[in-house]
Amino acid sequence: MRILTAYVIGVIFGIGISISGMANPAKVLNFFDVAGTWDPSLIFVMGGALLVTFFGYRLVLPRPAPVFDSAFQLPTGKLLDGKLIGGSIVFGIGWGIAGFCPGGALPALGTGVPEVFMFVAAVIAGIFTARVVSKRLS
Repeated sequence: MRILTAYVIGVIFGIGISISGMANPAKVLNFFDVAGTWDPSLIFVMGGALLVTFFGYRLVLPRPAPVFDSAFQLPTGKLLDGKLIGGSIVFGIGWGIAGFCPGGALPALGTGVPEVFMFVAAVIAGIFTARVVSKRLS
C-alpha cells in the first residue's frame, strides 16, 4: 500500500508539473529572462505550492504519525553552512542554464527528448560527485 500511495502521489505531482509548464524548459527560462521575454506565470505555480504546503503542514502535522510510517521524517538541521549555500547556488545555476528543475525533469522524461535524459544523468552524476567530495573532505 505504501508503494501504491507513493506512486499515486508521484503521478499527481507529475501531472501538476506538466500542466503548470515546469517541464517545459523554454517556459522556465522565460521566467528568468526579466529583460526579454519574461513569463511571470511560474510565480503563480510557486505561490500555489507554498499555499498548499502552508496549509497542508498545519493539517497533517498535528497527527501523531503519518498513515504509512511510525513517525514524520522532517529535517532537524537549522544551520546555514557552506554545503547548504553552495548546493543552493549550484542548484540555481543548473536550473537557470538548463531550464529544468530536477522535480520538473523527471515527469519530462516521458517526452523522450534526449536533452531531458542528459539533464537527469547530469543530476545523478552531480549527486554522486557531491557524495564523493563530501566523504573526502570529512
